Amino acid sequence: MNKILTAALALLMASGCNAQNKQENAKTLTQSNTQAMNKIVIFFSHAGDNYSVGNIEVGNTKIVADYISEITGADQYEIVTHKYDGMAYTPLIELAKKEAAAGELPPYEGTAPDLSGYDTVFIGGPVWWGTYPQVMFTLFKDINLDGKTVIPFTTHEGSGLASCASDVRKAFPKAKVTGEFSIYGHEVRSGKAKVERWLKGL
Repeated sequence: MNKILTAALALLMASGCNAQNKQENAKTLTQSNTQAMNKIVIFFSHAGDNYSVGNIEVGNTKIVADYISEITGADQYEIVTHKYDGMAYTPLIELAKKEAAAGELPPYEGTAPDLSGYDTVFIGGPVWWGTYPQVMFTLFKDINLDGKTVIPFTTHEGSGLASCASDVRKAFPKAKVTGEFSIYGHEVRSGKAKVERWLKGL
């Protein structure tokens, strides 16, 4: 009788431990999902004719954005405009120069993202005439990043960050802008490790 009772008690204790472990694992998974979901990458990327890399099907910044999402679990919002579709590099940069000089704000497709559920926002794009493409500033006027951690990044062919990080600080004075990063456009296809080192250092 004592042996039967002892076995029953052992079985109950094991079941209780298993249930507790499952609850702890579920809690950890939920926390992990929450941590992944509170990050988003907002970016503009230009496919087609690009300096140094030629005619590409996937823009340089899109590749970096994909690395960030893969490594951190961040969601994505791509700023899309068809204004530059099919343009050769030289006419494109001349148009970008005129837009920047005039402070033009070209429209983007769709609606601005709901960022209420995010506390970390990566913002990335190529450097066109010393800053982000003007269409990105159109979106900036439609979003609120007060109190959020904002991490700018750029793809470039010699400009580095240019004034992108400082322009983000001007656009979002109540955000914490930090951890900025730049990478050469011609490096991105083999540059995942460089992006990963940057993210680990944040």
